[in-house]
Amino acid sequence: MLYYHSMTLHSSPDKPVYIRLREVISDAILAGRFSDGDALPSVRTLAAEEGANPLTVAKAYQGFQDEGLVLVKRGIGLFVAPGARGRLREAEREQFMTSEWPAIRERMRRLGIELAELLDSERA
Repeated sequence: MLYYHSMTLHSSPDKPVYIRLREVISDAILAGRFSDGDALPSVRTLAAEEGANPLTVAKAYQGFQDEGLVLVKRGIGLFVAPGARGRLREAEREQFMTSEWPAIRERMRRLGIELAELLDSERA
């Protein structure tokens, strides 16, 4: 199964399915389940695994193809493009730093949580 602990898949049911599928695929690539050059599941296979409509899966893959993150080899299948993992990581970092981290930092401030406290809890 492609799913790799995507918190967004479960916590954001208000997002369109193709966006959640993109997040699932991105998570799998970022986690190393698929490396540059690896074959991705076919549209039908991914649709069956994720319980989605094949047209919706095709739309998710098309977005990756448009961004140059997925290559289509006619008659063979879909493959992770060279450098895709690095580009996805950079995009995710940017998203985290600009959209997610400010809210987390503010919540930590309100709750009186220090960064050192978080680091110490990881070691315990």
